[in-house]
Amino acid sequence: MSKTKQHWLVKQEPTAYSWEQFVKDGGTAWTGVRNFQARINLRAMRRGDEVLFYHSVVGKAVVGIAKVAREAYPDPTADEDGWVCVDLAPVRPLKSPVSLEQIKATPTLKDIALLRQSRLSVMPLSAGDFAAIVALSKLAP
Repeated sequence: MSKTKQHWLVKQEPTAYSWEQFVKDGGTAWTGVRNFQARINLRAMRRGDEVLFYHSVVGKAVVGIAKVAREAYPDPTADEDGWVCVDLAPVRPLKSPVSLEQIKATPTLKDIALLRQSRLSVMPLSAGDFAAIVALSKLAP
């Protein structure tokens, strides 16, 4: 298994659970994911991986950087076996949010899952795509 740090993007509606609440809580169990591809992604997350926190529906922007604090374990909110969650911890907010429009307007990001699989709530990013999004916020990675 590779020890290389992986990069991810998670989506959350800020009206349900905002970046500000996440920071106030100091972290959270990322529960409630009920999509098979997202479940595969959760299972692939490793402690220390970097995660972009994206506000979906309202705002539609990457607003902060988090990290995986605990690897996949059974999701306590699931009624069926097999669903997992991970623990995430906030690292820092982006200097300025990176909007979906900015991401769409960046040619090097045209193939990221956020644009290709818009309903997916947990998705991998390459290190380059992660860095490009962070750079768009005018904050060095």
